[in-house]
Amino acid sequence: MSRVPIAILCVILSLSTWQTAQSAAPVPPAARWIPQNALIAIDISNPKALIDLAFNPQIIAKVKSVPAYKQITSKPDVQQLFGLFKFLEASLGTDWPTALKKSTGGGITLAACPDDISLIIIDAQDGKMLARLHKMFLNIAKDDAKKKGQPNRVRSAVYRDVTGWTFNGKETHALIGNRLIFANKSKGLINMLDLRADGGAKSLYALPAYQAAKKASSTGTIASAFVNMGVLKHVPPITKVLANNQNPLATLLFGGVTEALQDSNWLALGLGIKGNTLSLHATVDGKTDDPNGAASFAFPDMLDKGALPNLVVPRRIAAMSIWRDLRAFYAAKDDFFPERTSALIFFENMMGIFFSGRDLTEDVLAETHPQVRIVVAEQTFAHGTPPTKLPAFAAVFQLRNPEKFALVAEEAWQKAIGLINFTRGQQAQAGMIIRQPTHNGTTYTMAYFLPGEKDAEMQIYHNFRPSLATIGNSLILSSTDELAEDLIDSLKKQRNLPPKALPSTNSVVELDTTALASILAANRDILIRNNIVEKGNTPQKATFEIDLLLTIIQNLGRMNLSLENRHSLNYATLQWTLN
Repeated sequence: MSRVPIAILCVILSLSTWQTAQSAAPVPPAARWIPQNALIAIDISNPKALIDLAFNPQIIAKVKSVPAYKQITSKPDVQQLFGLFKFLEASLGTDWPTALKKSTGGGITLAACPDDISLIIIDAQDGKMLARLHKMFLNIAKDDAKKKGQPNRVRSAVYRDVTGWTFNGKETHALIGNRLIFANKSKGLINMLDLRADGGAKSLYALPAYQAAKKASSTGTIASAFVNMGVLKHVPPITKVLANNQNPLATLLFGGVTEALQDSNWLALGLGIKGNTLSLHATVDGKTDDPNGAASFAFPDMLDKGALPNLVVPRRIAAMSIWRDLRAFYAAKDDFFPERTSALIFFENMMGIFFSGRDLTEDVLAETHPQVRIVVAEQTFAHGTPPTKLPAFAAVFQLRNPEKFALVAEEAWQKAIGLINFTRGQQAQAGMIIRQPTHNGTTYTMAYFLPGEKDAEMQIYHNFRPSLATIGNSLILSSTDELAEDLIDSLKKQRNLPPKALPSTNSVVELDTTALASILAANRDILIRNNIVEKGNTPQKATFEIDLLLTIIQNLGRMNLSLENRHSLNYATLQWTLN
């Protein structure tokens, strides 16, 4: 066992090494021993639920079935780690998951503080087992230090009547009752012991923002986190990220998120588990409900308004439904983007051409309702298979005056196709042919490139068959006719039972990683070649990395993210259902 790398020991010791306590008196909440200037604090109140999930027999069986599992576990370091686990299980007379539960059952708190200080506080249920673990690891660490000619690397010292230990000369830890306190630097341990002696008057627990965040956290969570935005947003890299809103598309899609974070004192997170579904709830106290504020375009102005449910189509990979007042967004472009970028200037010039000089704010964007839905789906490539297979994508807008504006949109669309054909013609390249087929009683417009007689003659541009259709007050802009027809079917099914808006919701995003893995698998050979070229890997290693990536993505399952504004607080909910 003396050959176990000290790095592995440090990881394990950070979770399960203790010095026998002099007192078993009840300890206060862990947050009372965390400094008030902590940037992030994570509290895992129910580690058992996470351990049960990690050691779920179905998950373990799935991991072992992955072809890469044998290759990874055959490495000497991994085999050495497995040997250590077996040794501990034999010494403790129990399996490793049970030992973890007993060692961490009272909760785990982690914190990141200024000066690159990391803290861990673990409350155990079985002090006797921890004492045995400490003795074993102490002997292992001493033996390893002696063999490397560093006998002083493992040492102890007393501060405020508490014995602290270090096993590598850097980390420090101590036991008080059944509580382990661990720091990556001695200064961190001293800070915790000072707060303990002073009663936590200047601790994170005493911070009003922390208490407000804890109150806002969802009940029934197994873990929660507090992010001190009052401190974090003044850290230069974070300040730069929050202030960088020069990308119009990012500002539109993530409208309100940046503003909410900039105005927040805290961010609260809560994690829940039910079966194979994980739920993550996020709340910030930043105000975005000001009708005159910069983010007003991204939030419904009435409680009963909001984004529509996502559209469902065959082979769907992802879907996004947003509430965005496009007119208000573009009307405030001078506030958002005081300096015109080349991309924005190009966009404005093109829109002036396509819409025959109409005012983009009042005559075009004002014709749309704030509800926009976006869909990404896998293609079947019924008209030939291009070398690189891309998914289809489409946006569905709600029109205020479809009888009038549908023709305006049709004219703009045909001008865009004409401009593409003219540009490609100048370069002696193939252009697109415009057709108006009928599907399910609806005539729509589409354009396509003549397909090659063989797949070898297909090009990447054959992924695109741009289409435009109007169903009732819905305008479909799609990259392919196949997806346009699927959306026509989906929208017609909704005509008898129109979807209701999701109250106070400004965004809903859904992702099916099984469908995502399918489109990636269709491009497996290309991904392997790119891996070889970009990383310089051998074909065997490149194949291993890509196949492992595909397996991981395929088993991630389904994800659903929603953003809401209620009672002057902003909420985000992520639900992740594992395969």
